[in-house]
Amino acid sequence: MTGDDAEELAVEQALALVGGRNQTRGRADGQTRGRADDQTRNRADDRARDRAGDQAGNRADDRPGDHAGDQTDGQMPHNQNPGEPTDPHPTPHTAPALALPWDRARAVAARAGRGGPLAVVRLPLDRALGHVLAEPLAALTDLPSFDTSAMDGWAVAGPGPWTYEEGVSLLAGVGESPAATRLSDGTAVRIATGARTPADTTAVIRSEHAHVDEARGLLSTRRPVVTGQDIRPRGQECRSGDALVPAGTVVTPAVLGLAAAAGYDALPAVPRPRVDILVLGDELLAAGLPHDGLIRDALGPMLGPWLRALGAEVSGPRRLGDDAEALREALTSSDADLIVTTGGTAAGPVDHVHPVLAALGAELLVDGVAVRPGHPMLLARLAPDGPHLVGLPGNPLAAVSGLLTLAEPLLAGLAGRPAQDAYRALVHADVPGHPHDTRLVPVVHRAGRAGGRDHVAPLRYNGPAMLRGIAGADGLAVVPAGGVRSGTEVEILDLPWAPATPWTEGCFT
Repeated sequence: MTGDDAEELAVEQALALVGGRNQTRGRADGQTRGRADDQTRNRADDRARDRAGDQAGNRADDRPGDHAGDQTDGQMPHNQNPGEPTDPHPTPHTAPALALPWDRARAVAARAGRGGPLAVVRLPLDRALGHVLAEPLAALTDLPSFDTSAMDGWAVAGPGPWTYEEGVSLLAGVGESPAATRLSDGTAVRIATGARTPADTTAVIRSEHAHVDEARGLLSTRRPVVTGQDIRPRGQECRSGDALVPAGTVVTPAVLGLAAAAGYDALPAVPRPRVDILVLGDELLAAGLPHDGLIRDALGPMLGPWLRALGAEVSGPRRLGDDAEALREALTSSDADLIVTTGGTAAGPVDHVHPVLAALGAELLVDGVAVRPGHPMLLARLAPDGPHLVGLPGNPLAAVSGLLTLAEPLLAGLAGRPAQDAYRALVHADVPGHPHDTRLVPVVHRAGRAGGRDHVAPLRYNGPAMLRGIAGADGLAVVPAGGVRSGTEVEILDLPWAPATPWTEGCFT
């Protein structure tokens, strides 16, 4: 166990842990991004100002003695859960001098992702799914592009009854016939859904509402006829040039369908950020059961799919062990936009991330965050124009905390995605907090019963080395220092695969 692991475990053991979904995700309006020349001109000034403000504000927050309470059980609620032992002699912890408040660290990561102009590629429709639109989409034609029938039935002109020509029909996609060009008053023609209506058509009468007198060659209707009924007029959905979808929108199957209907064969998109994953630690096994002090690598299998869910192109994880030279070589040879490392972010004898970054002259944007689990996370810029590095703690849930705190907002900026809109939900239980730091606690959404409000329920298995809680979660509650009481609203971070319906009670709660 590294020094960081011991510190995280001691703090976690000092907490009394406690064991929800009517999701209300915010929708960003996808406003168009600023011009590239403005971003480039202001970039250096913004970085210096943001960094100075973050560090100055944090120095005011990190007053001497702020972390003395980390070793005291008495400040935590005492509802300890079964199976979660308490260490009677937890190790004191002092946060890094520049540890940023959680919300400030997240803002720094978001700004870093928006620090440069976005590249634009044109992707054919069959390759654009999941990318982000680099430009707004405007309609290339009226939709519909001509008046069409909304139903199978009869196109009629003027008042009825109407005469018709036997055997003549208007079909969708069939070239115009003389009957399709114009209807005279008192006449009708059979028409199919989607077919172009003739000029001077008054209405379309549905087949089930029509009565045909074949002997007399007359059509009548069983219902009153309203002018324009069951006709989709040209431009009903949009006119050519109308804005359809804003820049920053994620291309979903529905967006693809709309783009195709509006005349697009390819879409202007932001390339997905490329991510390399470097797994550090000699104690990690790639297969089999833990043995002889070795443990399974949980992060290698987890991080790739998680980062892909955040919109990135991800290479297979590389396992480097505790080798400073291998880490240096991997960082200098990577052509990724973001490098994610696991473990090695503290100050133990084999924690090489900080020394290697210093040797490479990297700029540390975030060096420690006042959040539990995951406080030793970091964000660095390896060169003025990137790439960036997110250093995750080695404990699995602490790494998840780092993903959502630093990697998610950074990738959103690099991919041109709008930031996740914050929203709040009632929490249905007391949730203990850290004396001074933010806690991220796995929660599940629950539908309200008997007229009650929808809420979230915290999940028990939320220690820094545990994945059992997050495996059953659909979000993380942002719990402020000191904790919250049942019935309090807390900020929620959704997970990318959050389910559409509430989970049922189970072994996670």
